[in-house]
Amino acid sequence: MILTLAFRNLFHDRIRLAVTLIGILFSIVLVAVQLGLYLGASKMITSNIDHANADLWIAVYGAKSFEDGGMLLTSRERHQALATPGVKAVIPLIVRFAEWRKPEGGSTRVVLVGTDAEDGGLEPFDLVEGSWEDIKAPEAIAVDRTYFNELGIKGVGDTAQIANGRVRIRAVTDGVRSFTQSPYAYTTLNRARALFGDGDGTTFYLVQTVPGADVKQVQQDLVNRLEGAEVLTKEEFRDRSLKQWLFRTGAGVALIGGALLGILVGTVIVAQTLYSSTKDHLGEFTTLRALGSSSGYIYKVILAQAGISAIVGYILGISIALIILVLSHNTALPMVMTPALAFWLFTLTVGMCAISALSAIMKVTKIDPAVVFNK
Repeated sequence: MILTLAFRNLFHDRIRLAVTLIGILFSIVLVAVQLGLYLGASKMITSNIDHANADLWIAVYGAKSFEDGGMLLTSRERHQALATPGVKAVIPLIVRFAEWRKPEGGSTRVVLVGTDAEDGGLEPFDLVEGSWEDIKAPEAIAVDRTYFNELGIKGVGDTAQIANGRVRIRAVTDGVRSFTQSPYAYTTLNRARALFGDGDGTTFYLVQTVPGADVKQVQQDLVNRLEGAEVLTKEEFRDRSLKQWLFRTGAGVALIGGALLGILVGTVIVAQTLYSSTKDHLGEFTTLRALGSSSGYIYKVILAQAGISAIVGYILGISIALIILVLSHNTALPMVMTPALAFWLFTLTVGMCAISALSAIMKVTKIDPAVVFNK
């Protein structure tokens, strides 16, 4: 009976129902897109850090992110780190911005990553063409297919100029995006040094500890030994990178702000619709009260209306959000949708509609059952 009455009240005015569903749909799509982009941006910012096999990162003081490698460490820090108890390996990694000169003219910037995969620190991931052995060939480099047009290339075999030398595309990744919009270009450690004209300069050292070692203790020992460098755990460096690009630049605040705006708009629209619907059926609710129906029964009818609106609106909204997700796959800033986010969005929708029902419930609480006998 509760669901029957709720359905009848909702579908009595189909235009009003459509407005309600559009409000919920708009809210869900906006929140899903904004939070999906937030997750996508977070994944881009931390992808190399997450794929690196390192317990600790050694960097120059003030390094704010993976791409912040303007200053270089030397072999001195590496030898000091290797002499620290609990350290298994110290792997050099170069990460620096470089000018990419296109074959047909013009230039852009890339983030050159110099690494030796056999060292077990970081290797190009998500390769769809070529392999690490191909990248070890003379002049070889790997880039992501998303940035082919930006780099002025068409695929494997094309050449370009980076910094002080020529490079040739020997491998291609798929889905390795850069939040800075400067594509990642992977090559060997020595080739990266040669392109920049550096001797033994290194941006980061990836520290691997021996099995069973206390990582925090090793970190403290390294801090005591290395006067000109900073030692961070993977989690600390990951959090620092996220704060740098998402919050200090304002990008993350904008995305979260857009999501909150969507929640607010959806709540207001649903609240207005439920309030109007309750007001239009106030006579029926008054009659139910006069016939002995409890306040709880009427509240359940209103909440059922909100629940039905939430379920239908969520299905429509998440369907559109998934379409946008697919369309964004090959863009420079793809969305990410996880099961946890989808569940959270459903919970948010139900909660939003439940809160919206409060205005209607407050109206019903003021009903005087005696009014029906005065008509």
